[in-house]
Amino acid sequence: MIDKAQHDAWQAGDSYDQYMGRWSRQIASPFLEWLDAPRAKAWLDVGCGTGALTGAIIAGCAPASVVSVDPSQGFLDKARINVPDGRADFRIGDAQILPVDTASVDVVVSGLVLNFVPDRVKALTEMQRVARPGARIGFYVWDYPGGGVEFMRAFWNAATRLDTNALTLTEDRRFPFCTPEALRDMARDAGLASIAITKIERPSVFKDFDDYWHPFTLGAGPAPGYSKSLPVDARERLRAELAETLPRKPDGSIHFMTRAWAMQAEVG
Repeated sequence: MIDKAQHDAWQAGDSYDQYMGRWSRQIASPFLEWLDAPRAKAWLDVGCGTGALTGAIIAGCAPASVVSVDPSQGFLDKARINVPDGRADFRIGDAQILPVDTASVDVVVSGLVLNFVPDRVKALTEMQRVARPGARIGFYVWDYPGGGVEFMRAFWNAATRLDTNALTLTEDRRFPFCTPEALRDMARDAGLASIAITKIERPSVFKDFDDYWHPFTLGAGPAPGYSKSLPVDARERLRAELAETLPRKPDGSIHFMTRAWAMQAEVG
């Protein structure tokens, strides 16, 4: 049996940025526009990764400060390089036990993280603990059950045609809660009210096949972790299967879409 967790390798910041970081950055700005938080406020970014959402907050929301928390030192090192702004304070920490004072922030956000948190309701409860009355809480996750990360779904479709064991690793099976209905239920279980949910879609365009394939060789994340774990001949068969089946434009580029579900609520 395949150990699902062994492929959740999220320590290498550079590898993550090449795989998912460039696409997560496209979701951050429209999410913040929809959140429409007040200016000059204290923010908390839970699971900041390599700084995609923190950077978008700094660039577009005029925050007074941003505390950005992540359990990965490798991600935090990369985030400090990506977001060299004195208002950003990057800290090691767990979403379920936030290293932040009670009732100390005005806006709490989390981007593409909650599906990797063991106790999501506890994480949302922690977000409420650190938030001041009237604060805004918002998060977003990829629409894995709906195939919302099309380039990733194409990878797993090819992988499972060659190896049925790979079915246990696909994100749609591992994260079935990433739907509007399940997210709303989760937020209610955590005691949140005035819940709003929206869909955010953006294109993911690869200039050629090498641009698509290379991130899957780096090991950062479930799909690249699976690819890197394969014997060389099996990985080459997977590469050839994708090269033969992916849709391409006349110029050789490969066009997909990404879709995320976003939620926001206010703290009473």
